[in-house]
Amino acid sequence: MSFTAGSILVGLLFVTMALAGSVLKRLPMTSSMLYLAVGTSIGALGYGWVQVDPMAQSALVERLTEVAVLISLFTAGLKLRAPFSSQRWHLPVRLAFISMTLTVALIALVGIYGLGLPLGAAVLLGAVLAPTDPVLASDVQVESADDNDRIRFGLTGEAGLNDGTAFPFVMLGLGLLGLHEIGPMGLRWVAVDLVWASAGGLAIGTLFGTMIGHLVLYLRRKHQEAVGLDDFLALGLIALSYGAALALHTYGFLAVFAAGLALRRIERLSTGDAPAGDPQKESGDLSPQEMATHEEKAPAYLAASVLSFNEQLERIAEVGVVVLLGAMLSTQYFPTEALWFVPLLFLVIRPVAVALGVIGSRMPHFHRRLVSWFGIRGVGSLYYLAYATQHGLPPELAHRLTSITLTVVAVSIVVHGVSVTPLMGLYSARVSRRGIRARQTAA
Repeated sequence: MSFTAGSILVGLLFVTMALAGSVLKRLPMTSSMLYLAVGTSIGALGYGWVQVDPMAQSALVERLTEVAVLISLFTAGLKLRAPFSSQRWHLPVRLAFISMTLTVALIALVGIYGLGLPLGAAVLLGAVLAPTDPVLASDVQVESADDNDRIRFGLTGEAGLNDGTAFPFVMLGLGLLGLHEIGPMGLRWVAVDLVWASAGGLAIGTLFGTMIGHLVLYLRRKHQEAVGLDDFLALGLIALSYGAALALHTYGFLAVFAAGLALRRIERLSTGDAPAGDPQKESGDLSPQEMATHEEKAPAYLAASVLSFNEQLERIAEVGVVVLLGAMLSTQYFPTEALWFVPLLFLVIRPVAVALGVIGSRMPHFHRRLVSWFGIRGVGSLYYLAYATQHGLPPELAHRLTSITLTVVAVSIVVHGVSVTPLMGLYSARVSRRGIRARQTAA
């Protein structure tokens, strides 16, 4: 495809989304489904205008998906306003640690006994497919920082955490394949890849988010400096947190998510339990300059400004990555075992892992089924796949894992995209009815 034709295609896609975005929200369809269709039409399954081989161009795929996940993780952190002492964190922590670990184990068992994979490859497949996606799951995530819905909060927190907590299992799979040092009896893996890299990533992100947030607010409140260019601040904080985490051999994904949480925590500590609201709408006669430097309103203005920019950036990243995914789909990457593996993953493995992970939580059955269903696979899985390929996976094994992963992600975009509007609508209706009954009982 020529640059001219590509420009026209991208322009038409962006204009179409701008005009039809509100209509899509009312239909059993998501924007990701449209992007996937566009990518498929220009790729090997369509007109063949764009040729992208996920194995031969795994370095490109790794970098593009890496950037998309980083932007989305930072955005997710900024949306989660609840203090860590809140019970709302119980669900995402259970899902991101217990349920995800169980998912890795169950997929590994299926990989060994159903797909005939060696242990290392089976664990790696589990690590690639276990994390839910922060990029493609926007329709089931919190809609704003003041959204206190438990299910949306849980799915957002899960997607933010498990894109980092899956990394130890990726390294374990590579280690079992002889492509990464895990030490005798796996002791190095436990000490470095599991404990240090996870805890260090969270600590680094929290440190950078807190320090930079307080520094910016100090300069704005006391000296009326460092005002504007909050988009540069967002990108800078993401890059600093990620780069520092990688330099210290910790998990950058967790660092970026923690940086977003830390920046939001500064706002919450300033405004307390009062809703964050929309500083732009509540500014009254204050100009943006005055809002940014106001003693009380500055933290909320900073968080809202950075979040707004990141949400726009996240949408652009979603377009690029999902169109790329569509272009990568081809008949050579469609395994026949996907016909039984994909339903098993969505209808058995994910629900079982969620059910075991939330034991004792008193979650209503409908809520549990909803969380079980919306284990959306997406950009994070593509990143881990490309990362593993770049670390020396044997070609035959890389081809097989690529085939399964591409199929799972593509099917997830379609089936979860078709179901998200009716199911979330049903969920919202149930929540509304409960609220009405609660108010009637109180009256």
